[in-house]
Amino acid sequence: MPQKLNPGELFPNLNLSLLDGGSFNMPEDLGGSMTLALFYRGHW
Repeated sequence: MPQKLNPGELFPNLNLSLLDGGSFNMPEDLGGSMTLALFYRGHW
C-alpha cells in the first residue's frame, strides 16, 4: 500500500508530462507557499 503524506512532510519529487509535450516538476515548479494539486485518473 502506498504511504500517505502527513502534515509537515515534504511532497515527493514528481515529473509530470503535460499535454503540450512539456513537463512539470513537482514541487520545484510550484509557486507560493500553498498549492492545491488535483489528480484525476481519467476514464478506465
